Amino acid sequence: MTLTTTVEHQRADGHTLRLTFAEPDGVVRGGLVVLHEEAEEVEEGLGLLLAGLAGEGWLTVTPHLDRDNLTQQDLLEATDATLAWLADRGVQADLVGVVGFDLGGTAALVVASNRRLGAAVSVGGQGVTGLPVLVEIAGRLTSPWLGMYGDAGDEAGGAEVEQLRDAAATANVATNVVHYPGANHRFDADPAAAAEAWQRTLNWFDAHLR
Repeated sequence: MTLTTTVEHQRADGHTLRLTFAEPDGVVRGGLVVLHEEAEEVEEGLGLLLAGLAGEGWLTVTPHLDRDNLTQQDLLEATDATLAWLADRGVQADLVGVVGFDLGGTAALVVASNRRLGAAVSVGGQGVTGLPVLVEIAGRLTSPWLGMYGDAGDEAGGAEVEQLRDAAATANVATNVVHYPGANHRFDADPAAAAEAWQRTLNWFDAHLR
């Protein structure tokens, strides 16, 4: 199994950012920045996620963020520092993507609306204090973006997903919003939806990071 490593990365502003990463066993196809709700410490689930993506050939790295006090500026600065870390390791800019899960899905959409990356994926997501409302920024996407959302069986939640799809469709990049009726934000109560979302994630990066 691919192991994860945690390092202290020196940022351009002199501050340090803790990063945890997993490296592929073979050739590095590109790099993925993983944004996740497990912010301060990398727990087992996030470690497995990093290892799983590394197993697909991606140099995969997650910045440690304080999600309780996270602002858009904090998020973008941490992402920029993480992108710089990938560049230092020889990963070309057009072979870099961002992916976020649950609360990290919201963060991934924010990044994809403010930075030009090869591709971005959001799996689940909901409002985060200090970050913009999703439907308000989806039309400003600057990176090809795939969003996958459940609605927990709530009709209003389903309508919000459809509104997000309409907003994203106005962006000048490729977008796709997939609605999973009945699934929750984490997809943890619907193994079939979770498995499909995982495959769609891999397919999106395969299609856009090459």
